[in-house]
Amino acid sequence: MNKNRILVVDDEEKIRTIIRKYAEFEGYQVTEAASGMEAVSLCRKQDFDMMIMDIMMPELDGFSAVREIRKRKDIPALMLSARGEEYDKIHGFEVGADDYVVKPFSPRELMMRVNVILQRNGKKDAGVRRVTFTHQGLTIDFTARMVQVDGETVELSPKTYDLLFYLVKNRGIALTREQLISNVWGYDFFGDDRTLDTHIKLLRSSLGKYRDLIVTLRGVGYRFEA
Repeated sequence: MNKNRILVVDDEEKIRTIIRKYAEFEGYQVTEAASGMEAVSLCRKQDFDMMIMDIMMPELDGFSAVREIRKRKDIPALMLSARGEEYDKIHGFEVGADDYVVKPFSPRELMMRVNVILQRNGKKDAGVRRVTFTHQGLTIDFTARMVQVDGETVELSPKTYDLLFYLVKNRGIALTREQLISNVWGYDFFGDDRTLDTHIKLLRSSLGKYRDLIVTLRGVGYRFEA
């Protein structure tokens, strides 16, 4: 279990929900705050390994919240903003932000930035462990994002990796098309169901003789059975 604790601060519930979903999928423990004031209050009572802080919030903006929190605790911060002006980025780094992401963002990229920040701040050993799945000659290394079929490494696109990993981590569970699209592509998905079907087809082709592990549930979605 990943012991890293992340505080997600944003006045938009939808954004908090998306970040929580992806962060928990990566194994992080997530606490939400709907305002800068709430974030400051939580940080006085609890310890966090990092915070994802929205800038534009009522009462107390993200910059001010980070500045207030940093008076008591040195917590790494990734700033979120709907604006991409150079001034905001410079100001964010001036208050001690470790990174800056402009909305709308890719949840997967956000998680990659989170991982980098935690590693940069001496969290390399905190909850990082090699997680693998093996079935006969199929080996999936979640940590290294590597797939091997009978000893041969299989090259997959980033999104196909994400789809396979989600299916395997939820093996034995019937996953609807909506669940797969929401959890693999996220809120920034602009395609249609055919995009999912295309990736499933490519994934099955890559898995070779293990293609049948991905079971089609007519009218529902898919299930990884192993």
